Amino acid sequence: MSVAVSTSAPLPPASDTNMVTSTFSLVDYVVFVLLLVLSLAIGLYHAYRGWGRHTIGQLLLADRKMGCFPVALSLLATFQSAVAILGVPSEIYRFGTQYWFLGCSYFLGLLIPAHVFIPIFYRLHLTSAYEYLELRFNKAVRVCGTVTFIFQMVIYMGVVLYAPSLALNAVTGFDLWLSVLTLGIVCTVYTALGGLKAVIWTDVFQTLVMFLGQLVVIIVGSAKVGGLGHVWDVASQHGLISGIELDPDPFVRHTFWTLAFGGVFMMLSLYGVNQAQVQRYLSSRTEKAAVLSCYAVFPCQQVVLCMGCLIGLVMFAYYQEYPMSTQQTQAAPDQFVLYFVMDLLRGLPGLPGLFVACLFSGSLSTISSAFNSLATVTMEDLIRPWFPHFSEVRATMLSRIIAFGYGLLCLGMAYISSQMGPVLQAAISIFGMVGGPLLGLFCLGMFFPCANPPGAIVGLLAGLIMAFWIGIGSIVTSMGSGRAPTPSNGSSFSLPSNLTAVTMATLMPSTTISKPTGLQRLYSLSYLWYSAHNSTTVIVVGLAVSLLSGGMRGRTLNPRTIYPVLPKLVALLPMSCQKRLHCKTHSQDLSVDTAVFPEKVSNGMLRGSRDKEAVDVPEEGPAHQGISPTFIVQETSL
Repeated sequence: MSVAVSTSAPLPPASDTNMVTSTFSLVDYVVFVLLLVLSLAIGLYHAYRGWGRHTIGQLLLADRKMGCFPVALSLLATFQSAVAILGVPSEIYRFGTQYWFLGCSYFLGLLIPAHVFIPIFYRLHLTSAYEYLELRFNKAVRVCGTVTFIFQMVIYMGVVLYAPSLALNAVTGFDLWLSVLTLGIVCTVYTALGGLKAVIWTDVFQTLVMFLGQLVVIIVGSAKVGGLGHVWDVASQHGLISGIELDPDPFVRHTFWTLAFGGVFMMLSLYGVNQAQVQRYLSSRTEKAAVLSCYAVFPCQQVVLCMGCLIGLVMFAYYQEYPMSTQQTQAAPDQFVLYFVMDLLRGLPGLPGLFVACLFSGSLSTISSAFNSLATVTMEDLIRPWFPHFSEVRATMLSRIIAFGYGLLCLGMAYISSQMGPVLQAAISIFGMVGGPLLGLFCLGMFFPCANPPGAIVGLLAGLIMAFWIGIGSIVTSMGSGRAPTPSNGSSFSLPSNLTAVTMATLMPSTTISKPTGLQRLYSLSYLWYSAHNSTTVIVVGLAVSLLSGGMRGRTLNPRTIYPVLPKLVALLPMSCQKRLHCKTHSQDLSVDTAVFPEKVSNGMLRGSRDKEAVDVPEEGPAHQGISPTFIVQETSL
């Protein structure tokens, strides 16, 4: 089936405008404004606390003194935006609970960063994740990675800024672009002035608001329709509860394999190598605190996913008992949740405002993280390498100016986002298109010692070309066909009869739509496989080019930039097998390493005997910790 990201455009309120606006009372506006004021106050507090004594390290990395708890909540809030708050319930309402299986991907999606990416990044004492690319390859690869990340985040910021403003416009009649401007300015001010510490602590506050807003909707909604048990029964009766779909076809939009394993690569691109998250790991007091914060995100992510899915089920049960308004039937899917909340919480002053504040909290946390990370990579990767003698005062001031600049750029991107289709899939597709190649670039460097700079650059370009070929092809094909995606389980569960034709088209059984062939088939690849497909393209092309261009022969390989895959795998074998493998490969490993690193032999860094071998790497601070001497020899032998 075709993966579509285009549906009917949201329509402005017509005859029902007064009715909708009246549900947003003065108390609701007070609650909403209070969120903005408190977020701004937290940011300004950290900005003026020690004003004039801030260093670039304090501004960009919170002086590397953050604790586990605030970092964990900030990690959660960074990509738990209004995109997810609006999109997940709508996804469940329209297509069923198959999406819930995405939670299976969180285990590996957070375990791998905790034990692979965080140790390497933290021990190298980086500020920007893309500094790693220069240490592993060269400066050209670092710049390519940085530019790709900037492109990715600028586009995503537009989606995240536009989504809650669209929602507020739909339910209150509040001017769409005035709300975009307000949100952008508030976020830009406290991010630029307060730095990462302000961003993290506002994230903590905004995360609590997000939890509270969604919890209120679940409690009030389930109580109004007869309890969560009744909600589940209604969903089951209408075929909304999906079983485990084990179809291995990657062209089916949602299956267990697509969500549980394709989702792992999406999670790795977010929590493994994305600068917004890496920056939080690096702001932790210790490496252990960074790892623990990554662990702590796992249960929080599961709770957030469950709440989003439950809101979708409650919304479905609610509309089985209460009729939808005319305006709701004409709304885009991304507006379903807000109309439902306004219906549900009408007559409860303050609660509609709390949920809108919940949406804006999601956007503020994500956008502020994006501004801060973009300012960091621009300063550390594109400016300071060329102007290394900048004073702390000038560097700090320039970082703030850059953050303000990205705020203005984000406002422009919000308009482009208004031309996109369903918010959830558009945002995830962008991360898959661009995040996948970046993930592949880092994996190429960490896991393959033979990869060289030409291979890294050509691999990244190949991954980006493949990503946009499939991604844009999918969008254009979907727009041309005028179809939205069919349900992942192929079911045709019943909905209220007054849904629009566009919505009904998305609920048609897959048997009524002919299967695409040729390039159309390629364009129908599930969006959750984008990251896996594109990162694999980078690795395969990068390795091929590296081998054809001589690998790392004649180049220096920093062992601290490589993850010891082979020793880790060998360590899982029984001791007898480990000894046998060690004896068999000992002489080959030593001779190969001597050929690749002759300078180490002349400096006395590589020493071997008939019984054992060792590599002595000079101490270089925290980056040296945990490096296995055997790994350096064995990995080089590959």
